[in-house]
Amino acid sequence: MNKFTFSYPTKVYFGEGASSEALKMELPKVGKKVMLAYGGGSVKKSGIYDELKGMLVAEGKEVLDFSGIMPNPTYAKVQEGAKLAKEEKVDFILAVGGGSVIDCCKVISAQAMLDEDIWSMEYEQGKFPSAGIPMGAVVTASGTGAEMNSGAVITYEDKLWKGAILGTSAVFAVLDPTYTATVPSMQVLSGAFGYRLSKWRRYVKRISQYRT
Repeated sequence: MNKFTFSYPTKVYFGEGASSEALKMELPKVGKKVMLAYGGGSVKKSGIYDELKGMLVAEGKEVLDFSGIMPNPTYAKVQEGAKLAKEEKVDFILAVGGGSVIDCCKVISAQAMLDEDIWSMEYEQGKFPSAGIPMGAVVTASGTGAEMNSGAVITYEDKLWKGAILGTSAVFAVLDPTYTATVPSMQVLSGAFGYRLSKWRRYVKRISQYRT
């Protein structure tokens, strides 16, 4: 498939090698310090981490790692990232991963620009953030479309709560199919079909009971 770009409103760079084009175009627009955020060790094992960090350094950026973002990211992890971003005066966040990493970074981006707790602001005061640290997303696992909006699903363990928090939309997103090549096939299917796939399996099992 040919490479292309489009905006809706996040600018999407699609195709093999799209990260190089995206970072060359977008990084000159942001400050020097970049938080490189990711989950476990898969981005390092696959070589994606080294590739992206090399591009950031080549563009003259100072790279600050923020790792360990888990599936179903926690509110505590959000606050950890926001605190680090504030203390280190981060100019830009680059989220590398699937929906969980991107969701976490969208809320980190907004929380880092606030003097109040973002959950309390949204759920107790009915107010929403209007600014955040600019961020981009490099997608390594497809499924949720998290790179295209400002909504995030966060697990607030202290409150036994899981739900939506509005953060910051990515300025741009990189969709390079080669970055998803190592994702297990069942995870790809789950991302593509999710709940519908599990419903279909239950339906097929039920129908099979009536077959002779």
